[in-house]
Amino acid sequence: MLFSELAKTLPDYAKDLRLNVSSLLTEQLLSDQQKWGTIVAVAHACAHKPLIEAAEAEAATKLTPEALNAAKAAASIMAMNNIYYRFTYMASRPDYKTMPAKLRMNVIGAPGIEKADFELFSLAVSAINGCGMCIDAHDKVLAQHGVGADKIQAAVRIAAVMHAVARTLQAL
Repeated sequence: MLFSELAKTLPDYAKDLRLNVSSLLTEQLLSDQQKWGTIVAVAHACAHKPLIEAAEAEAATKLTPEALNAAKAAASIMAMNNIYYRFTYMASRPDYKTMPAKLRMNVIGAPGIEKADFELFSLAVSAINGCGMCIDAHDKVLAQHGVGADKIQAAVRIAAVMHAVARTLQAL
């Protein structure tokens, strides 16, 4: 089942989500790689198997194998980083902020696709995972790459809607 078809299975009380999914799929601010990579990364971050399968099925003709891998890698590495850096950000003890993380995260430096696109995927996942420090860090890198606030907002809209779709479907 494609993501667009899965969204049609949402109950009537989630009509706004169905409409928002339709808007996301016709989003023109982002390239196909940015849009569909974000959709796949966020689906993985939501950890809802039907959503992951539907997103990947629809993205199959829109993403290169490298971009698909990068989207999944963004969700994976942010699952670790968002916990670690959210802890260091929230902990009142200042020592944690200066200690080396000692975590492998090579994919961030060499994601196999354009750095800005990988950062966009990572920012969307970080928004779902609620890591302010990571959001700030990815936002800064995206600004350095010339990615405007409108594109960043579009990626976060994808994250918000996809997260709501996953939660709604999980509750059924």
